[in-house]
Amino acid sequence: MNDKTMVSDALVGVNGELKMFGDMIPQTENKELKQCLKQIRNDCEMSQEKLYELAREKSYYVPAQKATQEEISHVKSILTQPAMR
Repeated sequence: MNDKTMVSDALVGVNGELKMFGDMIPQTENKELKQCLKQIRNDCEMSQEKLYELAREKSYYVPAQKATQEEISHVKSILTQPAMR
């Protein structure tokens, strides 16, 4: 297995864990458990950022082109319109 594959696999795994914590935290009533899950999620996010930086640095990951101001305005207008009934 090469470095690019390992970094990619690690990012997929970390992203899955972040989603899992995002699902679990709001469903937890125990405040201590909720705080513990939030700390683990924060640590996981820091790991994800480091992996992302490594992937960018080595050109394993090239992000999509940034949206134009016109595209951003269009999406904002769609999201801020009152719901049609």
